[in-house]
Amino acid sequence: MVGDVDELVTLHRLDLGDLVSATLYTASATSTGDGRAGGRAVTDDGVLDVTLAIPASMGGPGGATNPEQLFAAGWSSCFHSALKLVASQRKLRLVDSSVVAEVSIAPGAGGGFALEAALRVHLGGGIDLETAESLTAAAHEVCPYSVATRGNVPVTLTTSVG
Repeated sequence: MVGDVDELVTLHRLDLGDLVSATLYTASATSTGDGRAGGRAVTDDGVLDVTLAIPASMGGPGGATNPEQLFAAGWSSCFHSALKLVASQRKLRLVDSSVVAEVSIAPGAGGGFALEAALRVHLGGGIDLETAESLTAAAHEVCPYSVATRGNVPVTLTTSVG
């Protein structure tokens, strides 16, 4: 089974290399005001327009979104798409699947702050745990968020079935 994952990862690394030279989409957002402390973030098309707030658990007022929530939402949806991609390449249909991304912020070792993440993947539809874990590992190799954070953000992967 590990050979299959290695083969898939090699295939996708080649594909990702091709994508870098032919950009498919660029997202653009602007942050104004006080950043995470009551600022505003807006995408260039206006679809996303949010007020930001420091979470109450960090001593802020809460009541609005924060960069970690936005990052978690993006990563979970991107990872879910990667999961569906690798499953379809293996001729597997995913039903009742979900990905929960937890993005945490903590003081960094050299000052400043650092992120850590946990991705919890759940697959229903009768897929066995070994296959589910293999799909999760393969998705982690091709998801652009996972690729971008590799070596910079500690990530814990957990897979469940049922």
